[in-house]
Formats: sequence, structure tokens, C-alpha cells
Amino acid sequence: MLAGTACSSSEDSDELLIYNAQHESLTKEWIDAFTKETGIKVTYRQGGDTELGNQLIAEGDSSPADVFLTENSPAMAAVEDAGLFAELDAETLEQVPAQYRPPSGAWTGVAARTTVFVYNKDRLTPDQLPKSMLDLQKPEWKGRWGAPPTKADFQAIVAALLQLKGEQATAEWLAGMKQNAKLYNNNIDTLRAVNAGEVDGGIIYHYYWFRDQAKTKEISGNTALHYFKHEDPGAFISLSGGGVLKSSKKPEQAQRFIKFVTSKAGQEVLEQGTSFEYPVASGVPANSALPPLDSLQAPEVDPSTLDEKKVTELMTQAGLL
Repeated sequence: MLAGTACSSSEDSDELLIYNAQHESLTKEWIDAFTKETGIKVTYRQGGDTELGNQLIAEGDSSPADVFLTENSPAMAAVEDAGLFAELDAETLEQVPAQYRPPSGAWTGVAARTTVFVYNKDRLTPDQLPKSMLDLQKPEWKGRWGAPPTKADFQAIVAALLQLKGEQATAEWLAGMKQNAKLYNNNIDTLRAVNAGEVDGGIIYHYYWFRDQAKTKEISGNTALHYFKHEDPGAFISLSGGGVLKSSKKPEQAQRFIKFVTSKAGQEVLEQGTSFEYPVASGVPANSALPPLDSLQAPEVDPSTLDEKKVTELMTQAGLL
């Protein structure tokens, strides 16, 4: 789907073209602020992480895209593995702490979200909560939790589990999930099911809960969030990525866009806007409603080695895809 400021994505267009797998509303905020500051017009093609990552790999050097933005890291890693990213400018990389970007400098984190266990307060008390995400494979959790296995969001969490604990432990956890979990289409449906008491709890990303809490609390009013912390796989922080394509016909403008998004002004869009995602660059703090990012005790994960293909294989073998 092509959207944005124009209907054309041709190489001759004056506009920068983003393949956008981030939330459309957030990217629009970034585009508006960037265009206001620089005068550079931007359009975008909207799609999912895996969909657009695979499209870039298929298009290769002939891709019309200048910039790739994702919600999670695995699609960025896949495009990097295909050798399609230009190295980012040093000034851009200096804006982002090392833990929020791959060592290669091929792309960078632009925002972050943390894994959480959302639970129904009428069905679970704090002392009944799982101490680790791995506990959810145990028989006592059968039929009591939910998750959205087909979404790139959830698959990024599995990719982190794979990196942290290895293939055997991941396969065992997925087998337990197949036995125990109720499967939903997305994070919002999972949150809604927990709120309605269909299940006791569920694995989602934090910002879906905070967004609803800031509005009507219609699908979160009966729930609370549990942060696993202690470097547990369930405390994984997923990076949204941004990179410039080697094939871009507008490399200078594309580099300027990623530099802007990771600048103070770009990161303040996260702090002050309605996305409730975490800033990761230029020292900008999180929205005041969120617990600080450095308080979450996340495990250390290399975002450039999250293995999207292996995750798909393991989840298919487990009967989850």
C-alpha cells in the first residue's frame, strides 16, 4: 500500500521514499517534523516488517526505497545480511548508545518497546504471576495465557529467546506454548481477551496497554502489567530499526532523515507524542507515564543476529504458524 504525500514512488520523484513497517501514525509524526525542519518531502509505502523486508531483498539494487523503518529488529537484520544497507553517517551513530544499535553501523535503533505480561487483576494476584516467561510452558499454565504468534512483534520475542537460550530451549518453550496458550491475531486482541477474563494473562508489548490507559481504558481497565526484569527473556527490549538503502538515489536526504529521527527533535516525538514507545537516542527521556528504560533490567541481545528464518522454522514445527 502506498501512502503519504504523493501517489508516485518513481526514482525520478523529488520525494524521499520510506518503506515503512513502523506504526503509520508515528512515522507520519516523524515525516511532518522532518519536512517542517528541512523542506524535504517524504512519501512512504506501508507494510509489515517481514513483508517489506522480503520485498527489499527481492528488489535488491533496483529497489525504489531510500529508507527502511521497522517495528522490530529481525527484518532489519535480514536486510543487513543481504548487504543492502549503506553505512550510516558517524554523526547519526554517535546520537545512539551502542546497546541500541548493531555493531556494524548498517542501521540503528530508532525506538524501543519492552515485552510485558499483562494480567487480569481479578484472576491473578502479584504473588501468582510467573517469575519467568519460561514458566508459561509449565502444565499449570494450560489454557491460562494468550499471545499473537503470527505477528512480527511476537516473533521478535521468540528470536530473542533463541539468541539467549538456544534452539533446544526455544523449541521446548514453543511446544509448551502450543499446549498451553490461546492464540490471538494481534497484541490488541490479546489485551482485550485478558481484560475480558478469557485468559489470566498474555504476552504483549507495553505500549498497547499504555495507549488504552491514556484513552478510555476500554480494553485494559481490568488489567495490570508485570515486568519480568532480572535479564529474563520476557524482559526483552525490541528495537525499531531505521536504515538507508545502498540503492537510494537520494542518499544525502535519506541519511538526513535517519539523523533527524535519532536527534533530540526526532526522539522528542516519542517522549511527547501518543505512541508510548521508548526513545533510544540523544538522551531524550521516555514519556513520563512509562517506567524508565534502564529500570527494566533487560537481557543483552545483539539486534543484528536475531534470526527471523530460524524462528519461522521453529514456530512452524511447533504448529504455531
